[in-house]
Amino acid sequence: MHPRELKIEDYTYDLPPDRIAQKPLTTRDASKLLVFRNEKIEQSVYGNIAAYLPAGSLMVFNQTKVIHARLLFQKQTGGGIEVFCLEPGDVYPDITTSMSQKRTVDWKCMVGGASKWKDGIVLQKQLENFTLSATIRERQKDGFTIRFSWNDASLSFAEVLQLAGAIPLPPYMNRSAMEDDKDRYQTIFAKEEGSVAAPTAGLHFTEAILHDLRTKQITTTYVTLHVGAGTFQPVKSATVADHEMHAEWMDVDLETIEQLIKQLGKPIIAVGTTSLRTIESLYWLGVKLLNGMLPDFKHIALTQWEVYELEEKTVDPVHALQALKDWLLQQHQSKLITKTQILIAPGYRFKIIDALITNFHQPRSTLLLLVSALIGDEWKKVYDYAMRHDFRFLSYGDGSLLWVK
Repeated sequence: MHPRELKIEDYTYDLPPDRIAQKPLTTRDASKLLVFRNEKIEQSVYGNIAAYLPAGSLMVFNQTKVIHARLLFQKQTGGGIEVFCLEPGDVYPDITTSMSQKRTVDWKCMVGGASKWKDGIVLQKQLENFTLSATIRERQKDGFTIRFSWNDASLSFAEVLQLAGAIPLPPYMNRSAMEDDKDRYQTIFAKEEGSVAAPTAGLHFTEAILHDLRTKQITTTYVTLHVGAGTFQPVKSATVADHEMHAEWMDVDLETIEQLIKQLGKPIIAVGTTSLRTIESLYWLGVKLLNGMLPDFKHIALTQWEVYELEEKTVDPVHALQALKDWLLQQHQSKLITKTQILIAPGYRFKIIDALITNFHQPRSTLLLLVSALIGDEWKKVYDYAMRHDFRFLSYGDGSLLWVK
C-alpha cells in the first residue's frame, strides 16, 4: 500500500486532556524514558539513557532555537491583534538572512483578529527603546505577509523578537508563556534561531547526560531543522493523500555529512523527529544528485511524496551522502541550506538512522505516522504502555527510545 492510501483513523488513540503535560518537570532528565527494542519494553528515566545506547553510537541533535514568535499589538481603538511569525518572506534565501535584517523585514504570519485589521492600518508596539510597526503586505489564503519595521537601526529582527515577542507554546497547553518557559522550552544546545516550536526530544538532555555519553564513547553531532507551526496540525482528511505536509528549513554542515558517512554501519540515533527527517532527507538529496535530478536548493528540495517515487532509484547510503558532499565541495559551500517536505509514513524504509529518541505525539498526526513507520503496529503497544504507566504526553511530557524494527 502506498502511504497516500493510509486511513488516518488507524493512527489515533484516546488522549485525555489531563495526560497532556502543561509544564516541564523541575529537572530535565527526570522525565520518564520508555525503551522499545526487539518487541520488548523497558522503563527508566532520561538520566540513565546512556546505559541503553551502544558504545560507538552517533547521536544527532537538532540545534534550532525557538524564536519569540508571538507579537501582541494594541489597536488605537483598544482591540488586541496577535501576530504569529511563521517563516521569512520569499525574498530571503534562508531564515538566518531574514533574522539578521535591520530596520525592516517581511514575514509570513498568522493573525488573530485579522478581520479588525484593515489594509493600510499601521499597528505599533512601543518598547522601552524602540517602536515596532506592522503593516499588511499581502493577504494569502493561508495567512499574511506582514512587513515589520522598527526605529532602532542597531537591532536585528532576531533581537527585536527577543525584546518584543513571547515564546509560542503549543496550542494544546492552553496557557500563556511564563518566565520559566523562556529557558525550559529551549534545549540546552539551542543555537540557530528560527523555530516556532521546540524540538521536544532534546528538552530532556542535560550536561550530565552529555558527559555520560562522552564517557561511553558515544559521539554527538548537530543539524538544524527549523520547526514550523505545521508540526501541530493533525491530519484532517480521511486519507493521508489529501494532507499537505509543511515544508521546513534545514541546515547541515559539511562536517556533519562527513561524520554520517564515517558512521554508516554503526548505530546512528536521531534525537527527535526533526533530526530524523533531516538525516533521511540528506540521503534522498544524494539520490537525486546521482540520478541527474539536481534539486532546486533555493526552494523545496524534497517534496512530500518524492521519496516514494524515488524508491526504485535507491543507492547505498555511502554513495548518496558522498554525492551530496562532493556537490557541496564543487559549489564551494561549507553547509547545505534548503527545505524539506518529506513525509515519513508506514511503507517508508529507513536509509540511515537506526533509532529515534522522541516524545509521545498527538493522535492523527504525521509524527505518529512516522513512529508507526519506525516500529510498525507496535506503536499501539508502546502508547498503551505509556498510558497505563502514567507517562506524560506531548511537548513537556516524557519520551521514548525506539529502535527500527
